[in-house]
Amino acid sequence: MEERRSPSPCSSRPSSPVTPPCEMLGPVGIEAVLDQLRIKAMKTGFEFNIMVVGQSGLGKSTMVNTLFKSKVWQSSLPNLEVPMPQTLELHSMTHVIEEKGLKLKLTVTDTPGFGDQINNDKCWDPILSYINQQYEQYLQEELLITRQRHIPDTRVHCCVYFVPPTGHCLRPLDIEFLRRLCRTVNVVPVIARADSLTIEERDAFRSRIQQNLKTHCIDVYPQKCFDEDVNDRLLNSKIREQIPFAVVGADREHLVNGRCVLGRKTKWGIIEAPISRT
Repeated sequence: MEERRSPSPCSSRPSSPVTPPCEMLGPVGIEAVLDQLRIKAMKTGFEFNIMVVGQSGLGKSTMVNTLFKSKVWQSSLPNLEVPMPQTLELHSMTHVIEEKGLKLKLTVTDTPGFGDQINNDKCWDPILSYINQQYEQYLQEELLITRQRHIPDTRVHCCVYFVPPTGHCLRPLDIEFLRRLCRTVNVVPVIARADSLTIEERDAFRSRIQQNLKTHCIDVYPQKCFDEDVNDRLLNSKIREQIPFAVVGADREHLVNGRCVLGRKTKWGIIEAPISRT
């Protein structure tokens, strides 16, 4: 299957010359544009499409529910009567989350069966094909002369890749998949079930993964093209130092010091989720 690369956000931005500011004689009401954009955003809301990729048992469903603090995705518990899928399948579920009057249309796409087979050769093809298909579908809608007022956005905005907490380095499957995926979509790698590692093991594991990403030219989010000014560059540099993020998912609340926190209870204490990136 021929791999299709989406246009990079860096290459699509023309280098415009610096335009000197115009001297104004008085206010013209430009600041009202921000209020108008805010009112429009409150009415229409936002769309966010996220894809989670990783082997079974890494807590993908629990992590998505923890991230949005709601029952966005119901995990499929292991059942002897239900056979494991022999091929990769893609399942999508859409919810509307509202917070302080702002609506978010959230679509989560899961990839059960990824990496669970003995032979995982080209197991990434259905995922890349799905992502490219959503790009093509959105592009065709935009090219229509009489297009819809609001084009449904089914493009995958972010892909969260769950790395097993082996404590060693990226597996060949991880490297091959990430090399292909980073050319098509924003990739955010995370260390799944990070509570199974000590702090020293987690930091060493993160350093080895960062070296793997650099060695194999895997460009994860945030890419260098987003360093548009000094503030963005400083913020993105701090984020890159913490990639891959160490995450812990939880679906139960516990009482700690008089307040309810979402976390996992162990015999050593309660891990508040999501845990800090550091």
